[in-house]
Amino acid sequence: MIPKVFKEVIDLGDGREISIETGKLAKQAHGSVVVQSGKCMLLCTVVSNYKQADVDFLPLTVDYREKFAAAGRYPGGFFKREARPSDGEVLTMRLVDRVLRPLFPKDYHSETQVMIQLMSHDDDVMPDAMAGLAASAAIQLSDFPFECPISEARVGRVNGEFIINPTRAQLEESDIDMMIGASADSVMMVEGEMDEISEEEMTEAIKFAHEAIKVQCAAQVALAEAFGKKEVREYEPEREDADLAQKIHDMAYDKVYAVAQAGSAKHERSAAFGEIKEEIKASFSEEEQEDFGGLISKYYSKAEKAAVRDLTLNEGLRLDGRKTDEIRPIWCEVDYLPSTHGSSIFTRGETQALATVTLGTSREANQIDMPSYEGEERFYLHYNFPPFSTGEARPIRGTSRREVGHGNLAQRALKGMVPEDCPYTVRVVSEILESNGSSSMATVCAGTMAMMDAGVQLKKPVSGIAMGLISDAESGKYAVLSDILGDEDHLGDMDFKVTGTADGITACQMDIKVKGLSYEILVNALKQARDGRLHILGKITETIETPNNEVKEHAPTMITRRIPNEFIGALIGPGGKVIQELQKETETTIVINEDPVTEEGVVEVLGVGSKGIDAVLAKIDSLLFKPEVGSVYEVKVIKMLDFGAVVEYVEAPGNEVLLHVSELAWERTENVSDVVNMGDVFDVKYFGIDSRTRKEKVSRKAILPKPEGYVARPPRENNDRGGRGRDSRGRDNRGRDNRNRDNRRDDRKPREDKKED
Repeated sequence: MIPKVFKEVIDLGDGREISIETGKLAKQAHGSVVVQSGKCMLLCTVVSNYKQADVDFLPLTVDYREKFAAAGRYPGGFFKREARPSDGEVLTMRLVDRVLRPLFPKDYHSETQVMIQLMSHDDDVMPDAMAGLAASAAIQLSDFPFECPISEARVGRVNGEFIINPTRAQLEESDIDMMIGASADSVMMVEGEMDEISEEEMTEAIKFAHEAIKVQCAAQVALAEAFGKKEVREYEPEREDADLAQKIHDMAYDKVYAVAQAGSAKHERSAAFGEIKEEIKASFSEEEQEDFGGLISKYYSKAEKAAVRDLTLNEGLRLDGRKTDEIRPIWCEVDYLPSTHGSSIFTRGETQALATVTLGTSREANQIDMPSYEGEERFYLHYNFPPFSTGEARPIRGTSRREVGHGNLAQRALKGMVPEDCPYTVRVVSEILESNGSSSMATVCAGTMAMMDAGVQLKKPVSGIAMGLISDAESGKYAVLSDILGDEDHLGDMDFKVTGTADGITACQMDIKVKGLSYEILVNALKQARDGRLHILGKITETIETPNNEVKEHAPTMITRRIPNEFIGALIGPGGKVIQELQKETETTIVINEDPVTEEGVVEVLGVGSKGIDAVLAKIDSLLFKPEVGSVYEVKVIKMLDFGAVVEYVEAPGNEVLLHVSELAWERTENVSDVVNMGDVFDVKYFGIDSRTRKEKVSRKAILPKPEGYVARPPRENNDRGGRGRDSRGRDNRGRDNRNRDNRRDDRKPREDKKED
């Protein structure tokens, strides 16, 4: 039976469309859609178990995978099968998860999976921009308890004009690359990078994307209605007890408020809150504690959150005693590690990052091999968050999604300030040694200083700050918090991280938890973030004001040379023999690439110290050496022959030419060794290509004075004794008569011994 297909089309306004289709594929899933734009197609399926899991959180898994077959390619590596997700796929998973998760009920704990697959690729469509739309559309077709449809859209700006879901080519020309996630009513997530834009420009980009998202949300509603909106499933909600909640609130609120008001350090404050919680628990009998289960802890947490928020809104004070716009104490240090190419420590309050920089050739570039994108990164940043940084002991199971996301944010913040002509591949690694507040922003600051310490000529230093927001819809009060603590991250209404130079924003990441946040509040929050960012930037430049002019003594120096395409083979040598021996002799690393535009050879020479690099450059110069006609050059005898000497240009070792015996001296030379010997160094004049021999000609005698009374020898006579036996055109007629071929003797007899065929 042919399935009935339901479809909605979204007009992007510039001739492009996005279609959402259901009813054809994956019908046993609780919801499934195919989202298509151009030839790009995403399949999204959602499934959620009907039985609640025995946990106190939503076990939601968002999985995004790109199939290599979608682009007509094979997976790289030995095993020709897609394996663990790439960093790019992980980042897309995080973008979708952050928007979906808050819209499920807090007491919904069923195992839920959202699986998005790139099934067909289009070079002009970036699939990650449609992943959020696909996920939400599939959920709208299910019976999940989910608040409202959402979508995500990428916004770029080319020549001052905003573009929704730009192509990769357009994005390369854009000064903004932002992903916005929102419902029809509220912006919920923002993440992206910018070319030093203002806070107002960023807000305008968010508004533009939100208008497009409203249309996408409406299309999901229309599709669900056409398909047949399902009744929301029933599930067992968490137990609630309003009287108990009020009782615990009354017992805890004032005590928590007093501790919060005292402005203590993290461990001291945590211990004090823990004592209050234990006192409240102890006030209940064992039977009551067993009966209420986890409600006591749950309601205590609510009371603690309310008290801390009220303290900030009422008195402008925070958990550690700071004012809302106050930054924690900062200290910085560079050149801490003696063996790295660059290093720095950035400490802000109880957050500390140790950053290192490693310099390399293009061979060390980070290769990106995804069905939707192939390329390389000459600058990349890795972020590590070990459990000891928060005083915990827990298993380490590879790089977490959080580490990938935080590292990517810091990388995007810094990469625009690495000059395009930087000869190195630059790898920054951030080790988080302490964490209470934004470690990703500490990574940005530490990374800036480490690169300047390494001698990377950053255009401008970059700093970052994490901000928070506490608001009360009823009273209209709100407080923007600069440099938030870990606890403030959990109890606030917005967590946003902003990075930038003194002249504008370079990257941001926002998670907005409150509905209907006004753009006025958003702009005010961004401006307060700018003040904090500039304060931190001042601390960075106090430590290291400008990049070091040179790399460290033990760090490699990179020299780049361009050579004509035809010389690449000579430098490499047969089977790589020449370049391998040269690297071994000079203790350098030599990488040769071809410029795809000019087709020139780009030679990268990396080495510690100048001796080896100079030797390689001398070899390159010798390959490119072209003597000029009429010029005098110093040469060295490297081989003796009977008819001359082979000499090598001193300034271009390896370039040889024959100095003929007749060009050694004005006097007649019987033996070459009478004039020159092996190893002799002298000058010769270059005459270019000899018209008679078709070989390069040099002369020693041409730059020597003629002996007194010297008479040049007359030219030799021809062997035909004055030209006898030649016809009027100089051709040799000896032994020939003037008879025509037809006048040959016809009385010759055939050879008798000639065998017949």
